[in-house]
Amino acid sequence: MYIDSCKTGKYKRHLLRESYRQAGRVKHRTVGNLSNCTDQQIQALKWALRTKGALPPEPSSAQFQAVSLKQGLSIGAVSVLHRVSQELGLEAALGASQAGKLALWQILARLIAQGSRLSAVRLAGSHAACDVLALEPFCEDELYDNLDWLCENQPQLERSLFLAAHPDGKCDLFLYDVTSTYLEGLQNELAAFGYNRDGKKGKLQLVIGLLCDAEGRPLTIEVFKGNTQDPKTVLPQIRKVAERFGGGAITFVGDRGMLKSKQIEDLSESGFHYITAITKAQIESLLKTGVFTLELFDEDLAEVYANEGVRYVLRRNPVRAKEMRDTRKAKLAAVKAQVEKKNDYLKAHPKAKVGVALRRVEERAKKLHLKDWVRVEEKQRRLELIVDPDAEEEAARLDGCYALKTDLPAKAATLTTVHQRYKDLSLVEWAFRTSKVSLLELRPVYVRLESRTRGHAVVVMLAYLIAHRLRELWQTVELTLEEALEELSTLCLMDWRIDGKTMLGQVPEPRTLVKTLVDLAHVELPKMVVSRGITVSTRKKLVSERLTRSNTTR
Repeated sequence: MYIDSCKTGKYKRHLLRESYRQAGRVKHRTVGNLSNCTDQQIQALKWALRTKGALPPEPSSAQFQAVSLKQGLSIGAVSVLHRVSQELGLEAALGASQAGKLALWQILARLIAQGSRLSAVRLAGSHAACDVLALEPFCEDELYDNLDWLCENQPQLERSLFLAAHPDGKCDLFLYDVTSTYLEGLQNELAAFGYNRDGKKGKLQLVIGLLCDAEGRPLTIEVFKGNTQDPKTVLPQIRKVAERFGGGAITFVGDRGMLKSKQIEDLSESGFHYITAITKAQIESLLKTGVFTLELFDEDLAEVYANEGVRYVLRRNPVRAKEMRDTRKAKLAAVKAQVEKKNDYLKAHPKAKVGVALRRVEERAKKLHLKDWVRVEEKQRRLELIVDPDAEEEAARLDGCYALKTDLPAKAATLTTVHQRYKDLSLVEWAFRTSKVSLLELRPVYVRLESRTRGHAVVVMLAYLIAHRLRELWQTVELTLEEALEELSTLCLMDWRIDGKTMLGQVPEPRTLVKTLVDLAHVELPKMVVSRGITVSTRKKLVSERLTRSNTTR
């Protein structure tokens, strides 16, 4: 016998059913309707059916004296994150197998406390992961193997989540960007030297591409070798959009370093539109050929039509223009200060070589990109800084100016729409910031195999999917996402124990702030949780290792 439960909207139904064989085929029949039972009663019945003949006898009065109440596992964070994962269709996409449940725990653990697979096992020992997610015992080796499973099933998983967010199977706008993350080790199979955005010279790295929809929800993530150039990552994403997320008129949004002529050609061949920006050198070239005029760059948007159905949207950002002007002044002041310092040194040291001081100042001016309108001259063992006003004005004429390029017709997207869609790339940048160095901490990677590196990236992406939804739900709460999850983690079960064995975990009434977070996430906490008695432990015994290391060093 078993209980068949189903929820449709706010309505629930529970049927007591049994299975039997007839003519070699398995059939089912309904024994009774239990829909009027409370959730606690249903849980108790499910537990009774699952344990079958292993139910404890009715306790005697002497046994009641052996009942004790102790603090149990943390229930708040796991319950809320589990509920949000169900809302997003993540639990359904991962499936009910042990591999799917392990993957879900890796995702939730990444949100609760970032770390390695070993730390995720230890985290399951302090959170009610096994009881809430119905997990069987596991260790860190199974979590590493689970990364291989995630890598193998990534296409089907991402397709299921896409359909959960877009039931009609269509999305008309995709945001794409690339980042890199450096590695501390040398053994990762995808590691290579390349353009390091983190400023870590001499470090191997990975290149990561993230594709999001118009709302900033992540759709797919891909890890490339660390020496892959940004434009070369675009074609795989175009194929994914066409095969996995296709349907309708699709627009691909990428920055000026991403969508170049070859990538735009690939998009056109796939029937896609694009929105991107052009470089300063391209703007100057179009100014020289007369396609643009400098007067078009204003705070208000301007539009220019070019050949082959290409449109340009022009604007000068006054805030950015002021920032660039102030930066230029600060750089000039820094060079002036260096000139004064060198002059003082030359005066105090008559034998010092003026040429050396002159070269140092010129190198500094070149490094700060001032050589076009600043020069340094020597006059009677003194350095003089000479500023060319005309050249300075020429260098500043495009301050704050930018131009967007698209092949979308005006009837499909106004110039305001094109401008706003390009600005939406900040959503991908925010996703990278959250995933790399703040909440989710993509690095350290802790794995070396290619499949497990890709699986690790999938875990981080799906954790960000939940984080993206939680930010929407908790936007009225004056807490960061990290602080909110820490608050939820303080809600622990109160374990009822008989003869030292935990039988039931009671969920206490949460304090006001925790209750607010739970209610905003639309989570209904159970009153009682039936303990399955599952314990997880690591294969790697840190205590014995520490003792061995300590004895060795004595």
